[in-house]
Amino acid sequence: MNYLYDRITYIFDPLHYHWEHEKMYRKISVALVLFFLFYVVLIELKRQGLLAYAVLDFIPTNHFHAISTAFTVVLILEVISLVFTLPCSFSKSVGKQFEILSLILLRNAFKELENFPEPLIYEGNEEAILRIVSDGFGALLIFALLGYYYIVQARASEEAMRPTDLYAFVAAKKGIALLLLFAFIYMGIGNFFDSLAGREHSDFLHQFYTILILSDILVVLIAQCFQPSFQAMFRNSGFALSTLMIRIALAAPPFFNVLLGLAAAVFAILLTQISISLFRKRKSATKEVERATAG
Repeated sequence: MNYLYDRITYIFDPLHYHWEHEKMYRKISVALVLFFLFYVVLIELKRQGLLAYAVLDFIPTNHFHAISTAFTVVLILEVISLVFTLPCSFSKSVGKQFEILSLILLRNAFKELENFPEPLIYEGNEEAILRIVSDGFGALLIFALLGYYYIVQARASEEAMRPTDLYAFVAAKKGIALLLLFAFIYMGIGNFFDSLAGREHSDFLHQFYTILILSDILVVLIAQCFQPSFQAMFRNSGFALSTLMIRIALAAPPFFNVLLGLAAAVFAILLTQISISLFRKRKSATKEVERATAG
């Protein structure tokens, strides 16, 4: 097994390093700006009737499509970052998923613009505007709760493991992350070609979230092999439940998606706070009793 753990680490660590490197972020950011400008120009060329006939069906005529498409690309990049944070602690992975949820809500708000005429008008778009306000404020509230979640997590500490167990546990999560990365790329390529061919298809991001739910449960079960205590099992399972709420929120209709997202964030914060305030005190009290007994 040690050989397998070493091979997984050998493959995962360089990929993670290059993806998180500052130079890579800069290149991606520049590419995203150029992509957005290029897409806006394509839309304008189609509106003017200057595009070749073969791409007429693929390119929209509303400039606001460029905004939602750019946010979709940002979201894809964030999901890849989520996959790379999977080998980290449960709490960090959950925090990353709340970041993605806030971005999805913002993306949904901008996506509503695709149904607006140019220039923007209020009349006849009242419901869409309410959805924009709901998603926008929902993203803002989750962003605020996420900040508090990170503050609470800074005071938390996970159950210590032996170095050999920790290496095996992290390597197992890296193996899961590699499989998720392969599945994400495969699904993304298939979705892209379906779009080019004009075939009907669902959002592959939502399909990938289903795989993430299964992977979360798998990680919880693997963690139980190395952290068999009740507190660790409940905490890890609770974080998995909060991510399940996030994915239900993604499938929920407007307004309810915000409520479910907020419920997931509050649940994660309460879970962390209770773990710190109750079980840490209990652990400290147990150690004091043991010292007194030994004395």
